[in-house]
Amino acid sequence: MINGFPADDVCYRALSARDARFDGRLFVGVKTTGIYCRPICPARTPKRENCRFFPSAAAAQTSGFRPCLRCRPEISPDAAAWRGTSNTVSRALALIAEGALDGGESGVSTLADKVGVGERQLCRLFDKHLGVPPIAVAQTRRILFAKQLIQETRLSMAQVAEVSGFGSVRRFNDAFQKLYRRTPRDLRLLRSAPSEPSLVTLRLGYRPPYDWDAILSFFAARAIPGVEVVEHGRYRRAIALDGATGSVEIARGENCLVATIRLPQLGALLSVVGRLRRMFDLDADVETIGAHLSGDVGLAPLIARRPGLRTPGAWDGFEFAVRAILGQQITVRGARSLAGKLVQLAGSPVRPEATGHAALTHVFPAPKQLAEAGLSDLGMPRPRIAALQALARAAVANPKLLESNGAEDDVLARLLALPGFGEWTAQYWALRALRDSDAFPAADVGLLRALATNGKRLSPKALMERAEAWRPWRAYAAQHLWTADGDLGSTAYG
Repeated sequence: MINGFPADDVCYRALSARDARFDGRLFVGVKTTGIYCRPICPARTPKRENCRFFPSAAAAQTSGFRPCLRCRPEISPDAAAWRGTSNTVSRALALIAEGALDGGESGVSTLADKVGVGERQLCRLFDKHLGVPPIAVAQTRRILFAKQLIQETRLSMAQVAEVSGFGSVRRFNDAFQKLYRRTPRDLRLLRSAPSEPSLVTLRLGYRPPYDWDAILSFFAARAIPGVEVVEHGRYRRAIALDGATGSVEIARGENCLVATIRLPQLGALLSVVGRLRRMFDLDADVETIGAHLSGDVGLAPLIARRPGLRTPGAWDGFEFAVRAILGQQITVRGARSLAGKLVQLAGSPVRPEATGHAALTHVFPAPKQLAEAGLSDLGMPRPRIAALQALARAAVANPKLLESNGAEDDVLARLLALPGFGEWTAQYWALRALRDSDAFPAADVGLLRALATNGKRLSPKALMERAEAWRPWRAYAAQHLWTADGDLGSTAYG
């Protein structure tokens, strides 16, 4: 029995009703066809005795089923990347999504080290929650991502093979022949030559509801001039990865977000997609979260008002730590202005043709650039400038300063040891940058104000006691309270 997986009768009822709430949570293998589908597949519902149900696409493929070409499992919501019952599995899946196991079996021990458990324990957790070992998840992600690139982009087959993590075109072709019983070229819908090889547009799925207006408003209020711009219902930002500069653009689609990624070298594409999924919180099970938090009488009406509210994430942990310092004790607007000045002083200029948008003129400074920059013209108190420089120097000295090795307490302890980082700032950073669903800045004025009764605010201690019942989703409770208080989320910058 897979941990938390519905009984077969429940799965079949969801399949019969084509219930979108189960999309990404389960897959059905049809014994008579050898194909596995999403529960929303438009094909005729198979007989109950011909169905096998799986918690992940990887489990279905490992059992010998091949993906459906109609419902396209490769664009289903990535529910496997969000497992509230196992933070270790969630962390490992986030690393796999960025290519952590593209080197094969040998990478499993390294992956286990990164999430702070032994290799055997990691495999046991994967089997418990997903029904397959980590390497099977990585292999399934790789081929489904390649399938999406084949059908949604104009990349050449050699480019698709490289970007999706196959070691060679031969391995790529063999994998598709075995799984789909046809070649990659047979699956291609767009057959014309690439008009702009550096431009890729992909659909990033989620399970509705999704409060797009709220998350776009959040990013619009905090967009760094020159680095980010929000206009016409789209979010854009300049990025730098592996020495190459480019941009990403996010717009809303039908039960998905549409990402347009512009990079001269596409080797980092998998990592970019992983970052965007976390930044826009696409893998949250908001129905489960909302049902749990609605047990609080104060939260219930807020969740009913905005059932699709997500917690916005961050593009980069170092950038977000800088933004957290910039936003201390000033307004969001003031912090945004400071961030724009900082980028002009220390960021790298980019050409408009590299980003595809005239307003995207810089990428955010790397630690070394910030450590070496003169910040006296920034217009900030000296202790805060010193805190920025101390953070930058620490990140240069230890490139893994802001990486979690399986315990959030470790990375938070490193932050708290730096000047300018108190408990509130560290918790807020964990909420946005680490994507810790249980991070909770209890002393936040907005939270205390939102739960005031008859004009009397709660004390931080009383708030912490009340929030115990919200675990492990205190971050989502905070986002609902911030949004209700200011209609744009937290008053903090970042």
